[in-house]
Amino acid sequence: MSTEQKTYVNSDLFRGALIRQSDVSDLEIRDCWFEERLKIVDCYGRDVYLAGAFKRIVVNDVDVTAYVEAELDRAEPNRVLAREARSADEIRAAWAAIEETWTATFERVRALPEELLHQRVDDEWSFIETQRHLLYASDKWLGNPVLEEDEPYHPLGYGPAGADETGTGLTVDADPSLEQILEPRLARMGTMRAFVSEVTDADLDRLCTRKPIGNDPDADYDVRRCLKVVLAEEAEHHRYAVRDLAVLTSRD
Repeated sequence: MSTEQKTYVNSDLFRGALIRQSDVSDLEIRDCWFEERLKIVDCYGRDVYLAGAFKRIVVNDVDVTAYVEAELDRAEPNRVLAREARSADEIRAAWAAIEETWTATFERVRALPEELLHQRVDDEWSFIETQRHLLYASDKWLGNPVLEEDEPYHPLGYGPAGADETGTGLTVDADPSLEQILEPRLARMGTMRAFVSEVTDADLDRLCTRKPIGNDPDADYDVRRCLKVVLAEEAEHHRYAVRDLAVLTSRD
């Protein structure tokens, strides 16, 4: 049997499919979605890894959703602040905590060998790629719809799965150093800090006339929704970053 990996992109080939009595060793499902359910029954194996945004997770008839969420919140407390922030004061507090957390992490990584920051763990984004993506996320959800900047996208940004979504002008193949990416990244974080320092509850209810590129063009996006996406992206990707840094530094 051939060991060559087949790749399916933007496909509905497996929607509603039933796979029975098949060898699915090394099967990897990445950046996919299911609107109803995904069910794996009566299977066996030695190593199962599951990651993503799931409303409900049941393992061998045991609902582990609350346990998983509690463990994630314990590992990255800023997830709670980002998730629960609704008022202007809560958004300010969440951003201050996130920025403080990243500042400490940046100080730590500056003491590490630069080559580690370009390495991936299990094909997840490297530390540099993570910073590029967070720059892009802030451009997409703050600079474009909320601030309505003329040129909101920095070319070093990194879109979903490394893609350059139409109209952003990203230089996907760029390979910046830590300091090269931190320059625009810290500048954009400063823009976020300045905006939330003065935002009011009334401001948060304002509907954005621009829509975030790549999302539902018919949906409504108010300022609160856009800012909360930035908060959530920052919290989640910090967790990923320190998780992978722990692996890389243990190897080193």
